[in-house]
Amino acid sequence: MMNFYILTLFPEMVLQGLNTSIIGRAAEKGCISIEAVNIRDYTLDRHGKVDDYTYGGGAGMLMQAQPVYDACMAVRERIAARRQESGARTEQNGRVRVIYVTPQGRTFHQDMAKELAEEEDLIFLCGHYEGIDERVLEEVVTDYVSIGDYVLTGGELPAMVMTDAIARLVPGVLHNDDSAVTESFHDGLLEYPQYSRPEVWRGRRVPEVLLSGDHARVEEWRLAQSVERTKRLRPDLYERYLSERGTV
Repeated sequence: MMNFYILTLFPEMVLQGLNTSIIGRAAEKGCISIEAVNIRDYTLDRHGKVDDYTYGGGAGMLMQAQPVYDACMAVRERIAARRQESGARTEQNGRVRVIYVTPQGRTFHQDMAKELAEEEDLIFLCGHYEGIDERVLEEVVTDYVSIGDYVLTGGELPAMVMTDAIARLVPGVLHNDDSAVTESFHDGLLEYPQYSRPEVWRGRRVPEVLLSGDHARVEEWRLAQSVERTKRLRPDLYERYLSERGTV
């Protein structure tokens, strides 16, 4: 089982978004676990305050180091205790990756999702306001990751996006495990067009090759469609696809 810990100021937002559909069913089955950890639970301020003004001036408030650090350490300690109790001896026993979701990080992509899906535990750190005190980031973060070159109001949505993309690669999460190897980006190409009943809809017919029953022809058609679609919609991926095959 893979375990996701999402450190946030808005745990309800995270759980409402992830405890549904395929990811929610996977959690119910025990393929994955998702825990939203409320950073406010770890503040020493009696009013539950977790932010303050920034040194040097400037607009907005900054999340303080202490509650973030204590929340992260509490999760790390629980992970260490669980691993020790299970008696598992793996290379991951002493390492827990902490991912800070920030526009300043590496851009998330499918290969990164595959890499992270090999982990036993992942901690996502969600910032808010003007971000998080740099000192605690230097202390606990192992990976800085972005989902794109734009700014959101908080890290919850990016953490949910990445959790979804990673979790669906965990064995048993998808009802049909073949789905994960036929989708966009699996082999560097966009996915081919898909069709279902009826054979004719508003005058548009399903391509005859898909009705032929000839699996070899179907696979050949699907590959050609993926290549053509990638070339048309994502020329950057198409060029990489050609380069990896030594055809450029």
